[in-house]
Amino acid sequence: MKKYMTYALAALFATIAVSIAAPDKAAIEAKEKAAWQAFKDKNADDFKKVVDKDLRCVYADGISNMQKELSDMQKWDIKSFTFSDFDSFTDEPDVIVTTYTVKIEGTYDGKDVSGTYNAGSVWKKEKSAWLAIFHTNMKQEAAAKQ
Repeated sequence: MKKYMTYALAALFATIAVSIAAPDKAAIEAKEKAAWQAFKDKNADDFKKVVDKDLRCVYADGISNMQKELSDMQKWDIKSFTFSDFDSFTDEPDVIVTTYTVKIEGTYDGKDVSGTYNAGSVWKKEKSAWLAIFHTNMKQEAAAKQ
């Protein structure tokens, strides 16, 4: 009887550990892409589903929050975006950090901003949902000629 109780408890703890574990790399990449797609589509409601209301962003031209992101969304005209070199890691059950490059074709306020950007986000589990709480990206600079 003791043996069966030990097995049952082990199975219970394993189930709990799996249910609270961070999503796998593909799942968090899908969330990251969903945020980009909502932004590209200028869909504020879908954007708010994957981004925390207290979002903070750091860009070369300044600091941003959710209100500024939603305002800037209207100034962007993203034709396409493609991720590469996507990576993620976590050492906490409720926080994930992502890094990747994203190739963008588009304009901001009528100016061409197409290029390859280095990007990263921090995701936090809020209740049962993973939400982006921080994001940054910067355009890659051309390699210096020597």
